Amino acid sequence: MSINSENTASQKLPLQGVGGRPLRIIISGGGTGGHIFPAVSIANALKKLDPDTEILFVGANGRMEMEKVPAAGYKIIGLDISGIQRKAIWKNVMFPVKLLRSVRKALQIIKDFKPDAAVGVGGFASGPLLYAASLKGIPTLIQEQNSYAGITNKWLGAKAKKICVAFDGMEKFFPFEKIIKTGNPIRKESVNIAGKHMQALELYKLSSFKKTILITGGSLGARTLNNSIMAGLDKIIAADVQVIWQTGKFYYQSVLQQLGPDKHPDICVVEFLNRMDLAYAAADVVISRAGAGTIAELCVIKKPVILVPSPNVAEDHQTKNALALVEEQAAIFVADRDAEARLVDKALELLNDNDLQKTLSNNIGKLALPDADEVIAKEVIQITNNN
Repeated sequence: MSINSENTASQKLPLQGVGGRPLRIIISGGGTGGHIFPAVSIANALKKLDPDTEILFVGANGRMEMEKVPAAGYKIIGLDISGIQRKAIWKNVMFPVKLLRSVRKALQIIKDFKPDAAVGVGGFASGPLLYAASLKGIPTLIQEQNSYAGITNKWLGAKAKKICVAFDGMEKFFPFEKIIKTGNPIRKESVNIAGKHMQALELYKLSSFKKTILITGGSLGARTLNNSIMAGLDKIIAADVQVIWQTGKFYYQSVLQQLGPDKHPDICVVEFLNRMDLAYAAADVVISRAGAGTIAELCVIKKPVILVPSPNVAEDHQTKNALALVEEQAAIFVADRDAEARLVDKALELLNDNDLQKTLSNNIGKLALPDADEVIAKEVIQITNNN
């Protein structure tokens, strides 16, 4: 279940839409950076293939894509749609009304924009937009980032022309003949770490004679990771290792207050990692959540990693993402509920086990698919053939 690159390369990609005009592509989805970044990457790859391609984003009003997509240089239209609330059922009273209104608006968007294809990357807006596109005979492509497909994508998969995935075994959720393993788009600048180790140590004021652990919980941070590092801080200091600790904006001040004015010099605390490439380059071991986009980057940098999946995501897909790597002996898994008691011990054990580090690095590197954005963009163009 992998892309037939020879066939794709030999087929002439259509770079014109109806009547010889430039291709028009709608990309829908968002809600989190894990959805927005792949969407923008696919758009950029489409523009690289043909700068005249016209791209319109469709997102959900009030979600972060309404800010991030325009910042990336693309137009976006918002739908008044939100997800189903599993913990507060009463909040779903208006969901059918919002869904119907969103489908109607999506139909109008399609009528006005006249797309040659529609792409769904996950998130609230993908469902109404791709459903409306299928009603109008517009070919659709789904980019499923996780190893466990969400409800919306499983439903939309029946009508999609292509389903681009990042993990094996996705025929459990989608028709086998539609699946193509492309991987997830990555931030190329974030994984370009070659030759940057000393530069990274200088940036974070770290020693070249000590081993380094990188802890990253994403831009917002991860309470479990922060609590776990705080609980094991004495062990880290006693082991004479150093830490780049990205707390996230919600927890940064709290962590600084707990550390106090006498913070140990080997503990580098940052709110956000503006140079992800240098953080990766400095690390001997990485501790991370298990979002699909993060995993795609970790595969490319080939560093030994401990994954602590967030339990607060739909269908617990981060746990399934992490276990997919564990099955390939490409990562170590620590459950969120066990992290405070076990995470630091696991990290120190890994730092002292060179053979295990080498095994993990080799195996995770075998899973890397660094050109996913370009491959997906070519598939988007290809499905316009029969439109």
